[in-house]
Amino acid sequence: MGTTEAKRWGFQGKQELNVASATTVRGYLNLLMANVSHHNSSPVIPLGHGDPSHFPSFRTTPAAEDAIVDALRSAKHNCYAPTVGILPARRAIADYLNRDLPYKLSPDDVYLTVGCTQAIEIVTAVLARPGANILLPRPSYPYYETCAAYNRIEIRHFDLLPEKGWEVDLDAVETLADENTVAMVIVNPGNPCGNVFSYEQLNKIAETARKLGILVVADEAYDNLAFGSTRYVPMRVFGSTVPVLTLGSVSKRWIVPGWRLGWLVTSDPDGILQKSGVIDSIVGFLNISSDPATFIQAAIPQILENTEEEFFSKIICTLRECADICYDKVQEIPCLTCPKKPEGSMFVMVKLNVAMLEDISDDMDFCLKLAKEESVIILPGRAVGMKNWLRVTFAIESRLLQEGLARVKSFCQRHAEKL
Repeated sequence: MGTTEAKRWGFQGKQELNVASATTVRGYLNLLMANVSHHNSSPVIPLGHGDPSHFPSFRTTPAAEDAIVDALRSAKHNCYAPTVGILPARRAIADYLNRDLPYKLSPDDVYLTVGCTQAIEIVTAVLARPGANILLPRPSYPYYETCAAYNRIEIRHFDLLPEKGWEVDLDAVETLADENTVAMVIVNPGNPCGNVFSYEQLNKIAETARKLGILVVADEAYDNLAFGSTRYVPMRVFGSTVPVLTLGSVSKRWIVPGWRLGWLVTSDPDGILQKSGVIDSIVGFLNISSDPATFIQAAIPQILENTEEEFFSKIICTLRECADICYDKVQEIPCLTCPKKPEGSMFVMVKLNVAMLEDISDDMDFCLKLAKEESVIILPGRAVGMKNWLRVTFAIESRLLQEGLARVKSFCQRHAEKL
């Protein structure tokens, strides 16, 4: 005990986790928040993440709150839930999703998850095998890349084309795919682009995936949050063409991301996923992972049944108003360009022309200095795969949105290259 010799311990932290954490949206936002100046008395305006739940205009419906209270006070749901989720919740979600389908989902097609985040973890873990690769859109929600890399799946990127309203470059998809490609991911409505894929585009995606022999992972976390001229169509409509894994949740449409209730749904009338062992692997993953809180699961049937259309319409109107404000205000800032007005989700991608700014080197530098000087948080494009772009969130109170973009304009004027 008295020796000065250092004891050698047999444990250490896993560096891969630190690397993975740094590339998530949360990792970038934490870095930006740490750069906010304590000497700036202006309140922080969050234009960097998709959680408007604490703004009055985006409060969830009382029907959802009542459902949670009723489930909790019943004292019937303090127990562990089955691996795949409780049957009434899975049945209610299947019925909810069946409204858009030419065939019928059953409760057995629905697996409850801890938000959409766990659904992404399941998909990447299930599809991982030696030599496998996955096709991810660029730009895209970065957690797919994080999970794929962690599971040692090779990542190949296909572009979303800004000049074509962020359509998928299907020629690139065909070029990238080979015999080791397992799936392609689409996010609709789009995070981070704010686009909504047309029926025709989704049909082409389904036909291409079928031709390549890969499944489609459809991230529909923002399902039905569409407010432009393009009608929202879920990818599962094409389940007879190609197997589809749909990822969804109550987080965005009901504005309750902290409730952590999501789902992974198999749309596969031909039973291809069952024959390939994917279904068994999904259940296997759920057997060794956490479940959503049982009382939250129990509230789902009441939430889905009792939420009135008026609530959804109000949220859509608010998002449309905020999207209009965001698009118009961005147009007033010379160094920023918005290639397409957002039609869905809560985000828009904006191109940054650093050549018009004299002391800004790139998108990360822009966002760090903006946070420090103006207390405005915007996500740098590199976080979603596109350097010298910005992802702007417009799902906040319209007054704060206008103030935040006014601060961005002032910042850009202050840093404009002097001619």
